[in-house]
Amino acid sequence: MNNNKTLLALCLGAGLLASAQTQAGWFGSSSYTQTKYPIVLSHGMLGFDSILGIDYWYGISSALRRDGASVYTTEVSQLNTSEARGEELLEQVEEIVAISGKPKVNLIGHSHGGPTIRYVAAVSPQLVASATSVGAPHKGSAAADFIRQVPPGSAGEALLSGIVNGLGSLINFLSGSSSTTPQNALGALESLNSVGAAQFNAKYPQGLPTSACGEGAYSVNGVRYYSWSGTSPVTNILDPSDLLLGATALTFNGEANDGLVSRCSSHMGKVIRDDYRMNHLDEVNQSFGLTSWFETDPVSVYRQHANRLKNDGL
Repeated sequence: MNNNKTLLALCLGAGLLASAQTQAGWFGSSSYTQTKYPIVLSHGMLGFDSILGIDYWYGISSALRRDGASVYTTEVSQLNTSEARGEELLEQVEEIVAISGKPKVNLIGHSHGGPTIRYVAAVSPQLVASATSVGAPHKGSAAADFIRQVPPGSAGEALLSGIVNGLGSLINFLSGSSSTTPQNALGALESLNSVGAAQFNAKYPQGLPTSACGEGAYSVNGVRYYSWSGTSPVTNILDPSDLLLGATALTFNGEANDGLVSRCSSHMGKVIRDDYRMNHLDEVNQSFGLTSWFETDPVSVYRQHANRLKNDGL
């Protein structure tokens, strides 16, 4: 009888312990994403930190924080050159280092945020533990090349740049940004087409592949480099943005792409994966999480990467 009581007590104790551990996971005490250095998110062209309560990194920042990560969301010019955006981001990284008390950060940049974080990692590697690009046009974008066919200095170019600059200013205003940096649509276009990207790469080659579609150096000047991207422009019939990305995908002439960036152009450092069933907006869990039903949830991909950084001592 005593043995039975002891066994029952042990079973009850084990059950309570398992329940407590499960509830701890529910209430966010997990350390799954608890990296050594803070995670800093950098948006792409026409991006923002938050507009009217809607995050650019939809559901991503909160999920990373819930499992232990220290996360900072930055905002730079919606439209500008890679170097100008990089200088803006560098100032914020310096502030984050001072605030956090950590000597380095883990940079993650989506779209034009990819070249933006590369600039910071290249000019101030002592502040950067890792740089991860998501759907970034490191070798330029065919969509940008297509737009660049509008004759420079023409009335069409002036009209187009005026409209896009206005959109950038509106996003900047709605996001409540304290920055009043003028929008520079033409500067962004020159940075994102293949010619401008090649010029930028010649100055800041860290982490870039030397072959047409290979991997780049995993580590340069103490900075670890990673990348991932998608290759499915249309993923969810309920998402109206899929129509736009399906149209822009046609500029790639059959090359695998996410609607704005080709598979090979997205490569930097260690390529985690370059064929997620995601389009350019799915890569940041937009629009409102309307992503493919047949692919890993984008939030989970970011959580897995934070855990990867943690396991790599970053």
